[in-house]
Amino acid sequence: MVSTYRVAVLGARGVGKSAIVRQFLYNEFSEVCVPTTARRLYLPAVVMNGHVHDLQILDFPPISTFPVNTLQEWADACCRGLRSVHAYILVYDICCFDSFEYVKTIRQQILETRVIGTSETPIIIVGNKRDLQRGRVIPRWNVSHLVRKTWKCGYVECSAKYNWHILLLFSELLKSVGCARCKHVHAALRFQGALRRNRCAIK
Repeated sequence: MVSTYRVAVLGARGVGKSAIVRQFLYNEFSEVCVPTTARRLYLPAVVMNGHVHDLQILDFPPISTFPVNTLQEWADACCRGLRSVHAYILVYDICCFDSFEYVKTIRQQILETRVIGTSETPIIIVGNKRDLQRGRVIPRWNVSHLVRKTWKCGYVECSAKYNWHILLLFSELLKSVGCARCKHVHAALRFQGALRRNRCAIK
């Protein structure tokens, strides 16, 4: 039986949300930043420990506020499907303090407004652009401690440019949504073209 998990990717403008997704799916990175202006849906499959899991990755443009109800969610085409996902990936730029404040605000809004019955929906905070470490604005330990200890969220730092910890991020994602077969599997991933184009595998 194939499990399906819907994942929303959110963050401020220019933090590298789409770059992370495209690095994961296509193993590519572009130096040209093209702002995301509309919701994009990607449908990769992940094979972990011999079992297939479908992912529906929703890459959202920056939103001003998280929709407080279903009516508001479906009134704005950019927000459709945002309240009913299985997990959230909130991305910030480690060199931009404002992008972390954006993540902080959106996380709080998710906790206050998401669909009844999804109180345990996992949130993973992602610090992108680790290759620009010297420009970091908040010490890594401070962010990690806040996210893990106070917010009770997962935390991963990565570099979409150099494909560093991108696969680890999606491995942690599967663990966070309760994939029982993913709990104790080494986080090594590779592309699996045998399933269908743009799908990938965790082994």
